[in-house]
This record gives sequence, structure tokens and C-alpha cells, in this order.
Amino acid sequence: MKPLPRILTIKPYQPGKPVDDVKRELGLKSVIKLASNESPYGPSPKVCAAIAKAARTVNRYPDSSCYYLRKALARHVGCRQDQLFFGNGSDEVIVSAIRAFVGEGDEVVMARPSFLIYDISTRVVGGRVKAVPLKDFRYDLDGMARAVGPRTKIVFITNPDNPAGTYIPEPDLVSFLERISPETVVFLDEAYHEFVRENDYPDTVRLLEERPQLIVSRTFSKMYGLAGLRIGYGIARPEMIDVLTRVCEPFNVNAVAQAAALACLKDQPYYRRIIREMESQRQLLFEELTAIGLDYVRTSTNFILIRVPGQASDFCRGLLHNGVIVRDMNAWGIENYIRVTIGTPAENKRFLKTLKLVLKKINTQ
Repeated sequence: MKPLPRILTIKPYQPGKPVDDVKRELGLKSVIKLASNESPYGPSPKVCAAIAKAARTVNRYPDSSCYYLRKALARHVGCRQDQLFFGNGSDEVIVSAIRAFVGEGDEVVMARPSFLIYDISTRVVGGRVKAVPLKDFRYDLDGMARAVGPRTKIVFITNPDNPAGTYIPEPDLVSFLERISPETVVFLDEAYHEFVRENDYPDTVRLLEERPQLIVSRTFSKMYGLAGLRIGYGIARPEMIDVLTRVCEPFNVNAVAQAAALACLKDQPYYRRIIREMESQRQLLFEELTAIGLDYVRTSTNFILIRVPGQASDFCRGLLHNGVIVRDMNAWGIENYIRVTIGTPAENKRFLKTLKLVLKKINTQ
């Protein structure tokens, strides 16, 4: 049996290396993972209690409508309940949009580098990717607008971007949207929106009122620390939600994930403390990297893109052998850069200490 020829041309997504694998392979007792933009804090005690309670019901199929979560999230986000679509991570929102709108030979416009799933999922359905390079690690919105043609079905914008960490201000986004036909879906991936503190960050829920072609996706994986449960959501006009619902898998959001996400929304003080801690540690890393003399991209997210001397792969290997997992950005086409998740104070202290050791070793070679 042979798969479709185009499937064999797709390079599978490579996730960050698990901590246990590194411990086992290198014989290390202590390893920290700063490679996958996960929350280093984990869910709150109230969320853990909700998870334990929900675990007792996993012999039953979950509520396919996510009724209680839908009701609470609509209040939290400031939208109507029929404007929400839930997925197995925000990845499923992305994949569902591509399934619904992109056919053989259709085009998707995205930035490069950006989240790899846009490219992979488009190729799976036989679509063509038109990638517009970033300029100084920011979106070239003029270039993306010019790339949109009659066969363009979706434009993907990650705001803030992964892996750059930069964001698009609302005036720039609105100006871009005015140049895009209402027949073209504009997908705004806001996986990191909780980390943004700039005043001109777009209010995309408000923009939905005027622009029916928008889909906004968000996730409970990052700030809320539910990456292992896989739950995300999309916000769009009801007619768009109806389309996405027709192509998703049945019972796509498990019962434990629903209970955990609902508990997250009810425990906002815990997560506000996490945001304050992350902001403090982000500023600390900015200052320390400047003092060390390394260039970095000033981020609005919970990760930092850092330029390193020599090959990034060698640098990552040096950190790895000292028990620190970071991301080599060569897979994104960014040479000599690593991406580092902002961890706890203890993790960041260890990262900086190990970073200096690896730098010293490279500089003396």
C-alpha cells in the first residue's frame, strides 16, 4: 500500500526533547526543559483538584458541546457562546480551518519562519504555501498583502509570533486587513496573547464584529499550563464556527481537559501571579543577556530568541550535556539562534550559569 505521493514530501514536526529521554541518554540526574514554551509552574491546586474529580468520569464520553466551559469562556473573552470552537489544542483549530477552506492547488499565505503546523497541514491537503520572510524578525505585512492572490484561501498571522516573539500593533493589523478581500480567511493565532503587555496589542474580539473572515485561536497550553491535556479554542462569527464544527473530530476535547480549563478560568489570581513572575524574569533575562554581550530579539512572549556564536547545534549540544534543553532554530531556517523558554527563577539562574560556561568553552577553542 502506498500513501499519497505528497505525504512523503512532508517533514514531520519535531517536538522538543523530553526530560526523561535526556536523563536516560546522558546519565544526568537533573535536567530542565526550556525548549517548548511550556509553563514551568504547572496548574494551580484548584485546577489539579478539578482534574482529579473529572478523572473519575473518564469511562464516559465527554460533553461534545463543552457546555460549562463554553459558558464561562464566553464571559471571560467577551464574546457570544456561539462564537466559540473548541479543539484538541489550538492546533486542531488551525487544522480544521485548513480542512474547511483549502483544497488541492489552493494557496495559504504565511510568514517564514513561523509556526510549522501551518505549512505541514496545508501540504497534507494538497495546498500550496506562499511564505513571506520576516523583516528584522517582524512581519512584512506589505509583502504578505502582495502575496495574496485569487487562489489564496487563508492568511496565517501569529501574534505574537513564534519563534520571533514580536507582535503586530493594532493599527498595522487593521491597515493590513483593509487590503485583504472578505473572501479570504485571515487566521490570527494568539497562542501567546496573555503574555503581551503593550497597549497597542490588537483587540481581535472587537475586530470580529466588522470582519467576518477572521478566525482567532488561543490555547490553554501556554500561560495556563495545560499543554499535556491539549485544549485550545477558536473565536469567530457564528457562521464560521458552524463551518469549523463540520470538519472536526467527534468528542475532540476530553472531559479532563474541559474540567481543567474551566477551573483555570475560575482561578485567575493564581495566573495573574504567574504573569507577574514571568514579566520579572523576562526583564532579568534581557538585562543578563545584554551584560553577557549576546544579541536577542526583544520578545512579548514567554520565550526569547538568542543569537549565539558559532553553530547553534553545537551550542545546544553544550547546554544539553549540562542538563539544559533549549531549541535549535535551524529547523525554522534561522541559523545561529536558539529559542529559550522563560522558566522559574531557579531554572533561569541555572540557564544563565550554563550559558556562560558554554560561551567560555567556545571562546577558548
